[in-house]
Amino acid sequence: MSAPALPPIELVKTPPKQLDALIVGARDTGDGLAVVGLPDALTKTFGKGFGGPQAYAAAMGVTGKLGETTALSGDGVRVVVVGLGDAEPDPYDLRRAAGAGVRAAAKLAGSDPLDVAVSLDATEPELLRAAAEGALLGAYGFAGIRSEEQPAKIARISLVGPARAAGTEAVREGAVIAEAVARARDWVNLPANLLYPETFAAQAKELAKGTKLGVEVLDDKQLAAGGYGGLTAVGGGSSRGPRLIRVTWAPRGAKAHLALVGKGITFDSGGLDIKPPDAMYTMKCDMAGAAAVLAAVRAIADLGLKIKVTAYAACAENLPSATAYRPSDVLTMYGGKTVENGNTDAEGRLVMADALARATEDSPDALVDVATLTGAAMIALGDSVAAVLSPDEELVDAVMDAADAAGELFWPLPITEEARDKLTSQVADVKSTGDRAGGALTAAAFLEHFVADVPWAHLDIAGPAFVGGKSPDTHIGPGGTGAAVATLVELARGLAR
Repeated sequence: MSAPALPPIELVKTPPKQLDALIVGARDTGDGLAVVGLPDALTKTFGKGFGGPQAYAAAMGVTGKLGETTALSGDGVRVVVVGLGDAEPDPYDLRRAAGAGVRAAAKLAGSDPLDVAVSLDATEPELLRAAAEGALLGAYGFAGIRSEEQPAKIARISLVGPARAAGTEAVREGAVIAEAVARARDWVNLPANLLYPETFAAQAKELAKGTKLGVEVLDDKQLAAGGYGGLTAVGGGSSRGPRLIRVTWAPRGAKAHLALVGKGITFDSGGLDIKPPDAMYTMKCDMAGAAAVLAAVRAIADLGLKIKVTAYAACAENLPSATAYRPSDVLTMYGGKTVENGNTDAEGRLVMADALARATEDSPDALVDVATLTGAAMIALGDSVAAVLSPDEELVDAVMDAADAAGELFWPLPITEEARDKLTSQVADVKSTGDRAGGALTAAAFLEHFVADVPWAHLDIAGPAFVGGKSPDTHIGPGGTGAAVATLVELARGLAR
């Protein structure tokens, strides 16, 4: 797969004269509506018959609610007014508003793609970076697998802001992160007959071309010989064998080492504990954690962050067959620990356990895993908030700070002694599952057995990784979202400091 098809973006002082659509902001000040980002020339004519821009926008139903969009006409150019909320914009709001505005503009496109300007009164570098990310991700659309190529809706984006070196660099960084998120979205959106462990490994090798990233892949025979009992068992039911992908970024001068592990179940039928059909349809997304760590390490390299990163993608296809593993099987994991398998639909933690145990041998300063692991996390936190679980409060704080900077929603959950006690086995070192209550906590308690004494955090992104129905009116569209990519990049940035 080639790089994601995002439009080019450029920082400009004023909107170009040749323009198809202009995106401006509206804020509820408490004393009325304020329209921001209009260039001086358009301010004089926009809503002239209504008494000015604010009156015109208000008359057309604009309220300023965050993400709300209204398409208006203005002196030869289509104007999309996007709500900024009722406070001074922060990166979180601007990312969403810019994405919503570009998505609304894309709906105005005919047969030719549009030249769009985004003018949301962003001046500081962090605001410009967020606006660039949001605008580009708002322009994202999965090309799909069609007999005829689908035309792009957005040709190019001009982001209006102070033309200073810091602003230009901020927009470049925003574009790098947006491309990484879009790359993860592309992988998640690919159907499982095209993206499976072997082809995912090929994608990782393609990802590293032209960079200083290193790539190693263990195939099914090497995994079996190496004692990777989780990957071998989970992948054993499929004719497409498992893979463990290892991607490294080791720049000169790096003083910290971050290890990342991603769950790469390219399709999850549930195995012998098979899922109902409705629950199975979207299970091509069960490799979103692996997509996140691979996309993130490429972005970290593109940004030149001075931190060593080792990323593992634990990939398998979980299918029922005569060679599938069973509930009650005892598996010997990488490193020798034995596991009594409780349920073949709790397969993600098994492949993650192998990869976590392997990652600890790299002696990282911090180890973070990312997985669409449990429906329990969705029950607890909904579809848009991911969970972070760790016994290390300092690392939890670092993840939460990174998520805040990235504009992603995470919330800490505990790993309780009760959850740990549920994993007692009568026949093995540990059991893979407990009961239904507190399933996200029990899953994390299981993974904890494989991280040795390395500072470790588990990110459960089961909720926000995929939008199956109507998408929110932000920079996130339907399908794969690229959840956790930006947070991992920000975590690496923070640790690099």
